[in-house]
Amino acid sequence: MFRLTIAEARDRLVRREISAQELTRACLDRIAELERRLNAFITVCPREALEQAAAADARLARGDAPALCGIPLAIKDIYLTRGIRTTCASKILGNFVAPYDATVIARLREAGAVFVGKANMDEFAMGSSSENSAFGPTRNPYDLTRVAGGSSGGSAAAVAAEECLAALGTDTGGSIREPASFCGVVGLKPTYSRVSRFGVIAFASSLDQVGPFTKTVRDAAIMLRELAGSDPQDSTCSARPVPDYERALTGDIEGLRIGVPREYFVSGMNPEVEESVRTALRQFESLGAKLVEISLPHTDYAIATYYIVATAEASANLARYDGIRYGLRVDADNNIELYNRTRARGFGAEVKRRIMLGTFALSSGYYDAYYLKAQQVRTLIRRDFEAAFARCDLIATPVAPTTAFRLGEKTADPMQMYLSDIFTISVNLAGLPGLSLPCGYDGAGLPIGLQIIGAPFGEEAMLRAADAYENSGACERRTPPLRSAA
Repeated sequence: MFRLTIAEARDRLVRREISAQELTRACLDRIAELERRLNAFITVCPREALEQAAAADARLARGDAPALCGIPLAIKDIYLTRGIRTTCASKILGNFVAPYDATVIARLREAGAVFVGKANMDEFAMGSSSENSAFGPTRNPYDLTRVAGGSSGGSAAAVAAEECLAALGTDTGGSIREPASFCGVVGLKPTYSRVSRFGVIAFASSLDQVGPFTKTVRDAAIMLRELAGSDPQDSTCSARPVPDYERALTGDIEGLRIGVPREYFVSGMNPEVEESVRTALRQFESLGAKLVEISLPHTDYAIATYYIVATAEASANLARYDGIRYGLRVDADNNIELYNRTRARGFGAEVKRRIMLGTFALSSGYYDAYYLKAQQVRTLIRRDFEAAFARCDLIATPVAPTTAFRLGEKTADPMQMYLSDIFTISVNLAGLPGLSLPCGYDGAGLPIGLQIIGAPFGEEAMLRAADAYENSGACERRTPPLRSAA
């Protein structure tokens, strides 16, 4: 039963062939079976999940069945959830229980979803491998010696291992698309402002975005329909009407122009990744799309720009964790010492590194040289995309230059770790929607992801193209072996 997609489960629940409680128990049993090997969850909520499932069954019995009624979901532990602890994978919030729900959590509750638990992640969403968690790393279901990707690795692994039917993640520089690629599932980052960020613990506020992990593109469309829409509690959230994304999945991509940026096929890329992506592009041509070579000339500056903007915003956002208002407090003789001790003990190494980088970039005498310059380059990167979308409807690229790497392989070299996001970061700097879907497997059986980038609020075209590719059968959907590869 845990193998069902959202669309399949929705139909069977409505026809009363299965109950929400049966489906939820199947997922909870799967979690109990696998968690010692995967560590995809920080908190599992069996009691709350079964209560929500019972309520969903009551709604189904009344004929009141919204789109996600009775669907078991995992929630990245960065979302505030009323009555369930929210740690952000950090010691500093180890026992924090929010008094209210994030907007998207409230919407999912209204849609009848069932929350089976809070998923593991990189601390405060800082990382590309989900190794920076105070609760231990998440392992990749395709090879337990490898990373799941980050920072939403727990959410991606939980969906891939079928511990839930879908999950929520957040994407600041690729944190949905990269783990989706590494774990062989669909990951969707919407346009900045398409989904409310109220109640999502902030990392870099001008880059963070909310999005789903699912088994199929259709499920991603169903999830986005429930998540998107204006929110009076988030002034950055768009008031544009929300389309019915599932209806946009017509299968027709005849004449669609897909841009292929020459800067995204670089030396050093894993040859198997490049071959799989180029094969996928040929499949789009066979489906009626037209490939257009484009250029995004400021791509080389994206990593440096991102790590100045993101760390600067992180240093400001994380100033609130001082031992006075939230979570951990380490007592001392005076307030300054209390702040110092609490932050020293509460934050992990990567969070401290980024706070220091961001504080330096914003410091007197360096603001113009670093932060202001980075914002100017960010504008040039956005203009690159504007020029590209004058020639094409969508852009297709690899998600990452490699498949999932081994646990510990890049932890000693932060620059190598940061380069994992080289193909996804520009999308966040420009505020565009992006989607990762499986397009092949390497010789070791590890998934390879294809990234499709849309114009602002172009999620319908992006989902339609991805769905057409997925349904063409060009890439089989596999079940992870859940073992360590030889």
